[in-house]
Amino acid sequence: MASPRIIPFVFLLLLFGCSGRVLYPLPSRRNDKNRQPIQTFRPYNIAHRGSNGEIPEETTAAYMRAIEEGADFIETDILASKDGVLICFHDVTLDETTDIADHKEFSNRKRTYEVQGDNITGFFTVDFTLKELKSLRVKQRYDFRDQQYNGKFSISTFEEFISIALDAPRVVGIYPEIKNPVFINQHVKWPGGKNFEDEFVETLKIYGYEGSYLSKEWMKRPAFIQSFAPTSLTYISNLTNLPKIFLIDDTMIPTQDTNQSYWEITSDTYLNYIKEFVVGIGPWKDTLVPSSNNYLQTPTDLVARAHACNLQVHPYTFRNENKYLHFNFSEDPYNEYDYWITKIGVDGLFTDFTGSLHQYQEWTAPFSSGKEEAYQLLDKISAMIAKIKHT
Repeated sequence: MASPRIIPFVFLLLLFGCSGRVLYPLPSRRNDKNRQPIQTFRPYNIAHRGSNGEIPEETTAAYMRAIEEGADFIETDILASKDGVLICFHDVTLDETTDIADHKEFSNRKRTYEVQGDNITGFFTVDFTLKELKSLRVKQRYDFRDQQYNGKFSISTFEEFISIALDAPRVVGIYPEIKNPVFINQHVKWPGGKNFEDEFVETLKIYGYEGSYLSKEWMKRPAFIQSFAPTSLTYISNLTNLPKIFLIDDTMIPTQDTNQSYWEITSDTYLNYIKEFVVGIGPWKDTLVPSSNNYLQTPTDLVARAHACNLQVHPYTFRNENKYLHFNFSEDPYNEYDYWITKIGVDGLFTDFTGSLHQYQEWTAPFSSGKEEAYQLLDKISAMIAKIKHT
């Protein structure tokens, strides 16, 4: 028999297939008191673009699947349409993960733009309205993954993504990225002189996302804001006190907005500077522990130095396929999780396979049934107190 927790998600999936509008009440109209709170006693399970190892990335189905599988946070990349609607999509072009090539009505939309110093040719999200983007269908990025869901889901909006988290049967955090802000601000304009970052933060505020890390407000609606652009992170620090994560790319790739090298932004001097604006860093995992001939080498000291600055470390991206697993792990993703959690000591992991990480963590550090019973008892006590107050 299907779990009663899964039924609302199935119903939601059917609804999303028929409508692109937001289907959920705003926070002021919701009752979150009885939902199981987010766990904070073990490293965070961050569903990278949803459960995209199974279902095409950044789709409503991928996010819902990740929640079913036990994700603490669902992660997404935020871009914008031509008419300024915030969407969940990783690439600035539509070519790799949609059926844009099959839409002959858009054949004249191909453009060449400069993105982070490189000239890129393709069909860009910023040249399509939301209505046009919704006519496309998303497909799996990698041909070695399940192809059966290709063409079944449309591009999601930021508001639809938020609504999925708010509708979950337990408290699930969101982890949106301010994606390519320099490029988006060059090509999309909003009324009143607002920029991409303003629109991004305003959307979060509308849905009640606020509060510093682990504050009472944050625990109700947990969120991390992430970006590779330090200028965006420092700018929004004046707009919201939500915790922020500074993403760090490969050693050869400079920051997209300030053109700083990897070595500069991982120096002690810079970590001590950026910690005033962020609560953690999100590096590519192969920069934390380099590899040679697919074998891990000696770990760097970046995790230790970040922790010394009271910064969390959330590396990306963990994938189950053998081609992504170093030989040290004997083709076993559990061995990889164990290494990063117990030996390297990271505080969160971006994974394409949320279910695998959740199963590993439930095996090694379970969120016990005793805790669920304790939460049920607390709910009963709260109800009794409320009843007394009204008598």
